[in-house]
Amino acid sequence: MLAVFDSPIRPSRPFRLRAETTLGVVIAIAGAFGLALGLSRVFGRGADRQPQAALTVTTPRVVVLKSKRALHLFDGDRLIRTYPIDLGLEPIGQKRRKDDARTPVGAFRVVTKNADSPFHRFIGLDYPNEEAVEWGLARGLVSMGEAKSIREALAAGRVPNWATALGGGVGIHGRRRGFDWTGGCAAVSDEAVEELFDVLRIGDRVEILP
Repeated sequence: MLAVFDSPIRPSRPFRLRAETTLGVVIAIAGAFGLALGLSRVFGRGADRQPQAALTVTTPRVVVLKSKRALHLFDGDRLIRTYPIDLGLEPIGQKRRKDDARTPVGAFRVVTKNADSPFHRFIGLDYPNEEAVEWGLARGLVSMGEAKSIREALAAGRVPNWATALGGGVGIHGRRRGFDWTGGCAAVSDEAVEELFDVLRIGDRVEILP
C-alpha cells in the first residue's frame, strides 16, 4: 500500500496521446482550409464569368466620333457595339504633320493588322490618305516622288509611306487609359481591340469624324 502512495500521480500516456493527436488534427484542418481559401482566391477569380459570345459581323465598318470619344462598330447600317476611346495628346483638329499627336479626320481603310503589338493589338489605317497628300504637296511637306508612292499604295490597298513629314502609323489599338495620350491613334480596351481585331478585315472602312 505504501508503494502506491509513494509514487507521484501522473496523467496516463494514452490521455496525452489523444490530446496531442486532437490538436494536430485541428491544426491540419485549419491549414487545409486556409490553403483551399488561398487557392480559390488565386485560381477562382472569374471562374463564374461566362465567356462572351463571338461577334458575327458580315459587313463591318467603323465610325469614330472624336468629340464623343466613341468608336461605333456597324454591321452594314446596324449598330453592333460602341466602345469608349482615348485619342491623341492633341485631340482637336486635323492631323497635318508627323509627331503632332493629332488623330486624323477622314475616310480610311484597314491596311494592316498586328497581333503582337506593344499595345496588345494594332489595326493600321491608310493614313496619309489622298486629302493629306494634296495638303502636303501644296505646302512642300512631301515631294512628288513621295506623293506618287503614297498614291500607288492607296490604290493597291497597301500600307502607305509612314515615314514622310505627314506622319503615319495611325490606327486602332488597345491599352486604353481613360484620357487622351496616344500619338494619334484611337485606343480602346484590350477586350474591345480583340473583338475589333477578329471582326475587321483588310480593306474594311473606318470613318473618323470630328
